[in-house]
Amino acid sequence: MLKKEFDIHRKQKTAHPLMETYGVDAVPFEHADMDKWRDALRRGIEFFHQSTNLIVAGGIDDVWVDKNNELIIVDYKATSKDSEINIDAEWQDGYKRQMEIYQWLFRQNGFKVSDTGYFVYCNGKRDREAFDGKLEFDITLIPYTGSDKWVSETLQKIKECLNADEIPNNSRECEYCRYVEEVNKSLPHP
Repeated sequence: MLKKEFDIHRKQKTAHPLMETYGVDAVPFEHADMDKWRDALRRGIEFFHQSTNLIVAGGIDDVWVDKNNELIIVDYKATSKDSEINIDAEWQDGYKRQMEIYQWLFRQNGFKVSDTGYFVYCNGKRDREAFDGKLEFDITLIPYTGSDKWVSETLQKIKECLNADEIPNNSRECEYCRYVEEVNKSLPHP
C-alpha cells in the first residue's frame, strides 16, 4: 500500500504528506527502472563487482530524490508493538547493512546518493477494542546515516571464503551457524 501511495506522488512529482510532516525536502524519484529495482525476487538493482566476479543485487522499496538530485534510499518496515519504534536493537543491524548495500548499489550504478536513508516504519495499532476487518497503523519516519565503506572489503572476504578449500568454522556471532547447530542437535545421530 505504501508503494501505491508514494507512486501517486511520484507521478505528480509532489512530496508525500509523510515527507512534509518530517521535513524531508524531497519527492519520490521517478525512473524507468523503478519496477525492476523493486523486483527483489527476479531483478532488483544490481552491479557486477569485477574484482570478485560477483554480481550483487537487491530489491529496494523506494527511492526519493532531494533538491540537489541526490537519491535517498527508503526501506519499508512493519511491526506491531506498544514500545517506541526505533532501529536500535541489535537484531536491526541487518536492516542498517541492507540500507548500506542499497546505497552502495546505487552509487556503483552511477547515481549520486545521500548518506542518509529512511526507514518508513508502520506500527500496527494494538489499542483498538476490535479488529473490525481492518488494520490501522501509526507511521514513523526514521532517518539513518549509513556508510558503505565496508562493502568492497566484505565482498573480497566472501570471495575468499567461497574459493577456500575448507569450510569455515561455525561462529557464535552468525545466526545461521547457530540455527544449523540447533537443528543438528535435534537430529538423531547414528
